[in-house]
Amino acid sequence: MSNNPLPDKIYYSIAELSVHFGVANSLLRYWEKEFSKINPKRNAKGTRFYSKQDVEQIRLVYHLVKEKGHTLEGARKELKTRKKQVANRIAVKESLLQIKTQLKALRDQL
Repeated sequence: MSNNPLPDKIYYSIAELSVHFGVANSLLRYWEKEFSKINPKRNAKGTRFYSKQDVEQIRLVYHLVKEKGHTLEGARKELKTRKKQVANRIAVKESLLQIKTQLKALRDQL
């Protein structure tokens, strides 16, 4: 997953999310089928538009599957029983990564 935050928008394209999370578009479409909480809007042409809630669900699935090594079934169980704890863990990790980046920048300035 990219260290750069997503721009603050109402909707994101599949291409933006693919780059941000470092996964193929097809994997995002697959996760959409496997996790009912990922439910992007579609226009008349079928183009997907992911909301912030969709992005958060993808972030949780990414963390559990790609970073923690859970199977899809294991990720589903974690999200069902411990969604809040998983979300808090991700928030802490992202905060620590931001602090690390800031500390490196300060060190480089010295």
